[in-house]
Amino acid sequence: MYGIRKGALTALALVMLAGSLDAKGSIKGTVKYEGKVPKMKVIRMGADPICDAKHDSPARAEWFLAGPDGELKNVFVYVKEGLKGDYPAPSEAAVIDQNGCVYKPHVLGVQVGQPINILNSDGTLHNVHALPKKKGNDKFNEAMPGARKKITKKFNTPEIMVRIKCDVHPWMGARIGVVDHPFYAVTAEDGSYEIKGLPVGTYTIEVWHEKLPAKTATVTVKGDETVTSDFTLKRPPKKKK
Repeated sequence: MYGIRKGALTALALVMLAGSLDAKGSIKGTVKYEGKVPKMKVIRMGADPICDAKHDSPARAEWFLAGPDGELKNVFVYVKEGLKGDYPAPSEAAVIDQNGCVYKPHVLGVQVGQPINILNSDGTLHNVHALPKKKGNDKFNEAMPGARKKITKKFNTPEIMVRIKCDVHPWMGARIGVVDHPFYAVTAEDGSYEIKGLPVGTYTIEVWHEKLPAKTATVTVKGDETVTSDFTLKRPPKKKK
């Protein structure tokens, strides 16, 4: 060390700092529900025999799916604050399908400006009715007869969340989280999520569920590491009359 010049040490320090800033980390965890899990009702599809025939067992509503220990599926997890820079929308389209007269997936994440391919795998009439609330996101309501297999849409403004429904089959519903960066995830059946590729920094992470109050946490990524952040959601207390 004594033989290294001061200038060389400075250059070495700058290289090490640049390497640290370029490091990418991950945030992962589990989202659980605390409380009695409501049982999802069977969806009565008798009005459209094509829908019913595509299910080996009765389809159930998906607005509240939790495992035996409260593991919550279909929770949208995303970086709400702390990011810097611009993140261009990917050219690869996100996909949501109408299959068995159910939207698959029930919760989807996309970037602003990213194409969304909306498919009709049923061979029956659907209409895709999008109900965004943010200025800059266009509402649309397009019929998709059985022969119309795909339409492509996009949203131009961040919005948590955009509601999608089908007026032909009133039980059909989905939610789309629109963000201006790629750092988001949707929890799996075991309640787990992972957000990869985050630069060094401190972030506010928010978890969103369509029937429960959202929750946030502050998470710091210091380098090439995986940080754990678990969440527990519960219903708000009932207001006293």
